[in-house]
Amino acid sequence: MLTKRIIPCLDIKDGRTVKGVNFVNLRDAGDPVELAKRYTIEGADELVFLDISATEQKRKTLSDLVLRVAGALNIPFTVGGGVSSVSDAKNLLRNGADKIAVNSAAVKTPDLINKLSKSFGNQCIVVAVDAKNIDGRWMVYLVGGKVPTHIELKDWVIEVEHRGAGEILFTSMDHDGTKNGFANQTLAELSVLVNIPIIASGGAGTTDHFVDAFKIGKADAALAASVFHYGEIKIPDLKKKLKQENIEIRITDENSRF
Repeated sequence: MLTKRIIPCLDIKDGRTVKGVNFVNLRDAGDPVELAKRYTIEGADELVFLDISATEQKRKTLSDLVLRVAGALNIPFTVGGGVSSVSDAKNLLRNGADKIAVNSAAVKTPDLINKLSKSFGNQCIVVAVDAKNIDGRWMVYLVGGKVPTHIELKDWVIEVEHRGAGEILFTSMDHDGTKNGFANQTLAELSVLVNIPIIASGGAGTTDHFVDAFKIGKADAALAASVFHYGEIKIPDLKKKLKQENIEIRITDENSRF
């Protein structure tokens, strides 16, 4: 059995970590560099950094902040937001990113996934997908959940795998920030459709929600933000719970000290 991963997410706006509910009503959640240091110490498996306003504001991801966050880490680091070319990705990788996340640009120009995968390898490419259930159909949204498309979630995940994505980061907009649990039924359906890892995102509120994401949703990794940022769930406690549930998880010396 492959080891499951716990991934805190830093949603960045104006250089600060923020968090909202259903992609709106954002509030400050702290300094991203300090949070990165904390998560490394607590035993997070990876970290995701998403510059959530880069696409909307038509600017590039904050490369200098990426460099400072990367300097605080010794775990894999995924960066996304405003990535629309191979040169954008190369710049972020040079500044310390291990993986690149693409979302809106990949939907608008699907060949970008092929180009990124060819340039850097599919292990380096994460396609982030924000989707909402509209009358029983999961539809893809762009620009931080602000712009609807006519693309169905299941069709899109199959296409991105074929184009060379190494992982899919699926965020349920219906569940995001609600703390009522992940979209486990949909996660399980996606896991059957593709053979690349799926990261569950949106809805974490308790340690049991993570258990369900792995056992029911068949997710390969689970991502969360506010429950970690505000100390509602401690990563060492979460990992102990997962271990008790016989879920394969990485336990570090840092975890055992808490």
